[in-house]
Amino acid sequence: MTTSVLYDAPGPRTRRRVLLGSAVAGVLLAGVLALVGNRLAEKGQFDQDKWAPLTDPSSDDFVDVWNLLGDALVNTLVAAALAMAFSLVIGTGLAVLRITAGRSWRWLVVGVIELFRGIPVVILIFFAARVLPGLGVDLPNLWFLVIGLTAYNSVIIAEIVRAGVNSLPKGQREAAESLGLRRGQVLSVILLPQAFRAMLPALISQLVVVLKDTSLGFIISYEETVRTAGIIIQNLGNPIQVYFVIAVIFIAVNYAVSRLAIYVERRLSQGKKTATATLSATDPAGAGTGGGG
Repeated sequence: MTTSVLYDAPGPRTRRRVLLGSAVAGVLLAGVLALVGNRLAEKGQFDQDKWAPLTDPSSDDFVDVWNLLGDALVNTLVAAALAMAFSLVIGTGLAVLRITAGRSWRWLVVGVIELFRGIPVVILIFFAARVLPGLGVDLPNLWFLVIGLTAYNSVIIAEIVRAGVNSLPKGQREAAESLGLRRGQVLSVILLPQAFRAMLPALISQLVVVLKDTSLGFIISYEETVRTAGIIIQNLGNPIQVYFVIAVIFIAVNYAVSRLAIYVERRLSQGKKTATATLSATDPAGAGTGGGG
């Protein structure tokens, strides 16, 4: 008989209780969904005229609606890609600064990180769009959105990277320094690559947050997906249908990003295993030492 390391394996009585509870919950959920569907049907939300602009190519509005949504999706992805790239670069730089900073000025780096972590991202976007033009910085709304998203997410990524570096065994840093590597070389060559690999799931989760936060661009009239959906709804009067399609689009894009993260993580893990196996096979000194033991 095998037992779990983290918890005791449930017995027959507990499994029956779990099965019964799951069945009851499933029935209740199905009842709620049926009730909601019935109310929506009574309100005419399943009528073809409300779905036709989104699903029927023969509809007069179909081409215009999807042209608008296509342009808005491109705007969303461009803003997200720029914010992701800048957040990763700046966040990594802040993490390195916090790790390597001396006691005399470390408080400044920590203060900047904690300040932007405590401000809601919507305020940072609004601040960028309203204050920067007053200071003579005149940019398209795209860049105000990117600045706000980067200001918030870069400090989050900085903390993720710092946590990844701190989770590594201290012996690696000490061994590298004993070989004569400078502190910057230890970070860039040894610690940061491992930290990124270890914290990749958390980093990808934060990048997904960046993508979803682009919807806040509506407060500065940036033509992203959610704002465009609002314009379509004003003209067609079908909010449930339009927002359902927008939700499906975001789910599909976020799922693609998640699958990409899983692929990259597997590739990195395979590369690490291959490199370790090659080093073990071609290191006669290590083999000799092992044989002598």
